[in-house]
Amino acid sequence: MAQTLDMQQAQRAIDTIRLLSADMVEQAQSGHPGTPMEAAPIAYLLYNRHMRYNPRNPDWAGRDRFILSCGHASALLYSMLHLSGYDLSLDDLKNFRQLDSPTAGHPEFGHAPGIETTTGPLGQGISVGVGMAMGARFLQQRISEELFDYTIYGLCSDGDLMEGVASEAASLAGHLRLGNLVYLYLDNKITIEGDTDLAFTEEVATRYLSYGWQVQHVEGENVQDLDRAIEKAKHSPRPSLIIARSHIGFGAPNKQDTAGAHGAPLGGEELKLTKQFFGRAPEECFNLPTDVTAHMGEAISRGTELEAIWQKTFANELKENTDLAAWQKAAAGELPAGWDDLPTYAAGEKLATRQASGQTLNALAGKLPFLLGGSADLGPSNNTTLKGEDSFTPCSVGRNIHFGVREHGMAAVLNGLAHTPGLIPFGGTFMIFADYMRPPIRMAAMMGLRTIYILTHDSIGLGEDGPTHQPIEQLPNLRAVPNLTVIRPGDANETVEAWKAAIANSQGPTALILTRQGLPTLDRNEFGAAEGLQQGGYVLSKEQDDLQAIIIASGSEVSLALAAQEQLQQEGIGTRVVSLPCWELFEKQTQDYRDQVLPPECLNRVAVEAASTFGWERYVGLKGKTIGMQSYGASAPAGQLMEKFGFTIENVIETAKEILS
Repeated sequence: MAQTLDMQQAQRAIDTIRLLSADMVEQAQSGHPGTPMEAAPIAYLLYNRHMRYNPRNPDWAGRDRFILSCGHASALLYSMLHLSGYDLSLDDLKNFRQLDSPTAGHPEFGHAPGIETTTGPLGQGISVGVGMAMGARFLQQRISEELFDYTIYGLCSDGDLMEGVASEAASLAGHLRLGNLVYLYLDNKITIEGDTDLAFTEEVATRYLSYGWQVQHVEGENVQDLDRAIEKAKHSPRPSLIIARSHIGFGAPNKQDTAGAHGAPLGGEELKLTKQFFGRAPEECFNLPTDVTAHMGEAISRGTELEAIWQKTFANELKENTDLAAWQKAAAGELPAGWDDLPTYAAGEKLATRQASGQTLNALAGKLPFLLGGSADLGPSNNTTLKGEDSFTPCSVGRNIHFGVREHGMAAVLNGLAHTPGLIPFGGTFMIFADYMRPPIRMAAMMGLRTIYILTHDSIGLGEDGPTHQPIEQLPNLRAVPNLTVIRPGDANETVEAWKAAIANSQGPTALILTRQGLPTLDRNEFGAAEGLQQGGYVLSKEQDDLQAIIIASGSEVSLALAAQEQLQQEGIGTRVVSLPCWELFEKQTQDYRDQVLPPECLNRVAVEAASTFGWERYVGLKGKTIGMQSYGASAPAGQLMEKFGFTIENVIETAKEILS
């Protein structure tokens, strides 16, 4: 533990944090003042007594991490970052929630130093923290026990604990005995609608004990007891939950312990009374006493010294630890030479793209030691198991992660793993269950994290499981997410290229959309090279004679398009087939390239994709047509379903002729 706690000094700092946060919300006339005011003692103790960090190097790999899962309390985090010496000015705090300010309404990763992850949707921060703790444990046991012995701290609220994603992740954390995870829960009994008894009366402590967590109870205003509880949690072999009975809006005489302190400024008069309660001048705003700033600013020298010790240890270990050297390059964003030298597939072989994906994934795993992941209990179906690798368990840290049937939690945990320097995480499930994953997928895209989603059983082609398992609208839904790269390869060799694109994409997440059913492997001597996938779309098969029609397809419908083209051209209709596995990559190409693939003068276009037709208008135009799903599927063998819903050679030919006529 740090030196003896000076209670007078601590209380001065805590009260300053409270009022600074309240001033930010009041000036913005928007925000949540009550939670920062109640949580100030916890934040003070973490940043001044327990956490290892360096404000002058916020990305120091050996630092402890702090996650404000209740992101609506962002004013608290900004206050702490400013007072602790991060590059966040008082003017930035005064511009809280304003356009182009780094102090957004909820913490946004990359907007200001010291923000470890984007939070806002409740429960996501808790779950990301589980992934961060798993990443730390992986590095600690696989690379260096001393260098990566850091702790993940989180602050959470009633709302966080009500969200199902937090339960999924907390259950996994308890199972894995992640002792480097410490959460402090603000048990203030208040939600926006009023008392938590309206909807939340469970025994939280009992639930977390059943997950396998250490649980402690403290009074939120008892700084010394909080200090001891945090110290105890740091040394627990299990994840820890500290339940702090706190008081929202502490010090506001008329709004403390009410919903009125939750989602709106205190108001001018109430804020003046609050400042009087804390013995401060009621008319002063953004007042930072010099003794408080000096005390809190000691974090700079303390952090610089801590990092210097770590860097010395790092330099010494680097001389003999080849794994550490490999991690250093991976953390810098480097991929090893030859990583993309992958097997290719012979023409004629029929293979599901999920199978080709599994084989490619295993080839990549031999070249990329920090590639790890698994499935939501669907490893054999998703082909996500890394052969010859151990599992990530309470006793070992293999590269095969068993997420259990927890799709939402899995996707959020992947974000935490992706926040861990050097790691490339992947997670798989049936594509239909991407609906359960959407919030953390969106967060990954917003933060630009390199997470990879392996989504198999991608259409009605999965067959007998029926419409509950057949994704129809999921493909356009995923394409609607900004900065998410969605790739639906058409054969085994396109699948290899899809994996190359996913690994190379360090600026955001990638979703690989894969079939259950076997697809013919195309003869690349006859058709366009599979490397064309890197441009998102390419001419797979050129027209004979003059171009009269274009058939555009992705995934399992590519071979159907080629079969239709053959018959159309036998009838003298010059037809081109374009494989368009990734809209996002295609849109990044030059207009000249896109016009070469889809000549604007040829408006006779048919798109073929076993999903909702939504969005295809951008490529087929007003004259063209899309063969897709207009309803849910049905339970039957895949071949019968394809025929029933119009994915036949005859229908593609008839549709093309209809446009031409």
